[in-house]
Amino acid sequence: MSRNVAIVGATGAVGQELLSILAQRKFPMDSLKLLASKNSAGKKQTFNGKELTIEELTHDSFKGIDIVLSSAGGSISKEFVPSAVKAGAIVIDNTSYFRMDPNVPLVVPEVNPEDIKKNKGIIANPNCTTIIMSLPLFPLYKAFGLQRVTVATYQAASGAGARAMDELARESVAVVEGNEFNRTVFPYQYAFNLFPHNAPFNDGTEAKAKVKAPKGYCEEEWKMVVETRKIFHDDAIRVAPTCVRVPVLRAHSEAINVQFKKKTSVEEIYAVLSKAPNVVILEDPANNRWPMPIDVSGKDPVFVGRIREDLSQENTFDIWVVGDQIRKGAALNAIQIAELL
Repeated sequence: MSRNVAIVGATGAVGQELLSILAQRKFPMDSLKLLASKNSAGKKQTFNGKELTIEELTHDSFKGIDIVLSSAGGSISKEFVPSAVKAGAIVIDNTSYFRMDPNVPLVVPEVNPEDIKKNKGIIANPNCTTIIMSLPLFPLYKAFGLQRVTVATYQAASGAGARAMDELARESVAVVEGNEFNRTVFPYQYAFNLFPHNAPFNDGTEAKAKVKAPKGYCEEEWKMVVETRKIFHDDAIRVAPTCVRVPVLRAHSEAINVQFKKKTSVEEIYAVLSKAPNVVILEDPANNRWPMPIDVSGKDPVFVGRIREDLSQENTFDIWVVGDQIRKGAALNAIQIAELL
């Protein structure tokens, strides 16, 4: 079987991470095609010691391609993914456009790998915050059942791409030096500041299913609700998210409050998570040391810690979770799907 792979959005933050992980995991390929906008066409990219030329993305780019890793924005996926499928490729799409399409599986390999078999040419990669939350949440869901989940996210600049990371770095220097700064990515000062997520307050997803977010919820928050239900195959799961941008370059954090159906304990939760795939417990209570973004940056697992009982409600617990948004929250999850394919 040939394995000809194409990356759509090869020059972006996730595209560059895809290249890095493909090399690290020695993904078996016969060829690799790098696709990007017209502005990037002709530029060179080194991969596994070989120099590749970035090509302009067109509707004719997918001839002979078996797997497409797409991460260039919802509008690009809307336009070009159908052409890739028509050409015979299977597309693993990292944008929100197809996620809630009932005919497209939404997959986290540690949770619902069997859904990959249901694909009709497209497999959707979930939102980064959903992926990071699902890794510790799903084994607990299987063990104890979920009554409800309240989650506050602390989202790094990496979630908005390479330009956002660059803007945060440059703005931080400008603020420290007392200089004016003309921001182009974020609407407000991001350095040394935080604000509720600046995702739009319209449709909860860009999907064909046209799922509408309730009043007061931004897209980023509603994605966590509907995507979790779809991945877990349980429409009864209740999730209440609040998404916040924090001035961290890379890796998202989440404070998760979970009420379980079955009676459990802190010790039992630790026991379940200690065996959960791609979950690492990191903590040193004596030194007030818990998972931080710098601990997970560039790493595959999601780190958890600070598990404690919520004394205000019966059978409710708090869990602190940190994961690399570019890696497990995007590129690694897509490549894990490709490996299963």
